Amino acid sequence: MDGVARVEPELSGLDVNVSSQTGGEDAQQHAQTLGETESIWFKLSVMAKQDEPIQTLARLSEKYGGCIRINLKDDRIFFLSDVEHFRHVLVTKADKYGKYFDGLTPIFGKSMITVDGALWQKIRMPQQAAFQPRMFGEYLPYLQSSVDDKIGDFARFAETGETINLLEETWGLAASMICKALFDREVPFNPREVFRAVKSYTDVVNHRDIRLKKVRGELTEVPPEEIAAGAIASWLELPPLVLGAVPRDHRERTLLTVLQELQANPDKPEFDTQQVLDEIKQYLWAGTETTALTLAWCFYLLHLHPEVVDRIRKEGEEAYGDRVPTWDDIHKLAYTRSVIQETMRLYPAVWSFMRVANAEDEISGQKIMPGDKIALCAYIVHHSERYWEDPERFDPSRFDPENEKRRAPYSYLPFAAGKRACIGGALSIVENTLALAQILRRFTLEYTGEVPAKMTATVTLTPEGGRLPFRVHRRA
Repeated sequence: MDGVARVEPELSGLDVNVSSQTGGEDAQQHAQTLGETESIWFKLSVMAKQDEPIQTLARLSEKYGGCIRINLKDDRIFFLSDVEHFRHVLVTKADKYGKYFDGLTPIFGKSMITVDGALWQKIRMPQQAAFQPRMFGEYLPYLQSSVDDKIGDFARFAETGETINLLEETWGLAASMICKALFDREVPFNPREVFRAVKSYTDVVNHRDIRLKKVRGELTEVPPEEIAAGAIASWLELPPLVLGAVPRDHRERTLLTVLQELQANPDKPEFDTQQVLDEIKQYLWAGTETTALTLAWCFYLLHLHPEVVDRIRKEGEEAYGDRVPTWDDIHKLAYTRSVIQETMRLYPAVWSFMRVANAEDEISGQKIMPGDKIALCAYIVHHSERYWEDPERFDPSRFDPENEKRRAPYSYLPFAAGKRACIGGALSIVENTLALAQILRRFTLEYTGEVPAKMTATVTLTPEGGRLPFRVHRRA
């Protein structure tokens, strides 16, 4: 085997109406790409055939030295799970690997997250200032406003005693944080409906079903009635809704005004109207999905470890008592932050990072050819005994400063690494630290589902069916 497992198987100057991607025609055009073999969804379908796909990959990884090759039709996919592999692909030989987003154009368009090289630098650089830590204190009142809104929802749930899908609620909270802090908007859409559309589109089974219908000759054209096609249409409506919404506080400087200024600048031809719409799509999805999943998985873990809840509450009481926390107070919530970080170790929202080889290379003695797909399996590394003591144990102390110093480089990658690391990773941690401390200050969340909760490995690590059932109780 040669050490490799082989498996066959209303902003002025910005006309929101000029974008073709806001109409049904463009949604239908995107829909026709559903079920194609070039799509990332076809690559992920191999995972859907296993009852416990990530666990299967982990066992194969241990057996074959962290490099597993899967032959899928005319493609080769290498699943990598060694920290040196991560260093090699993300840092040392990063220029030989590009982002792989085939099949995700409806979600991201040609936004920063999907492009490479000089164009990526031109698009990312002017947006980086919005994600510098010095900006987070400015965002805090808007993040707090979103948390307060969600606390109002939870108060109603506590009164009715109903069972809620916590992931749906955290998705709405994260979307509100993005809209208020970065765009100066109230959420101009129904977050629950959008959440369901996102889950429909990212369900590999829906894509697989369309593929099978095409293979059997049952589909020559994907109709709008297909679940994934309808989800595309819903998603493409969102950026114009954000742009057309009335500014919440009429702030002079937000990420959205930065994008507007770039679009109006003739020296920035890469920032046309469509680019602005695509960047909005990127933040609405990537900036919401990962934050929402982390917070939902965190509450699941806290239900299993109530002693951690007590410590989070005590830390918050000592830091700011009954008043609204300041930015200085958030810095004091070191333990709460470590709980979020440990959650991202056990349940990394992006369980693997996909790349495509642009040039020949070699990894673990195996020749990598242009076009080969590379999956960097963060989940497996996060759960490996090679890098973590008792890796399945929930232990926030792993992220104490002294323990972090002893951690193997590239063994913890919730937001990837290298120059293409997630631009909003640090902000996501701030959002969830605030939300966790504030919600637990008032409520106890009771998980009512199966233990252990089952996972689905699609582009993100999602609870099975996109659902984590909870009941909300007011603290006595």
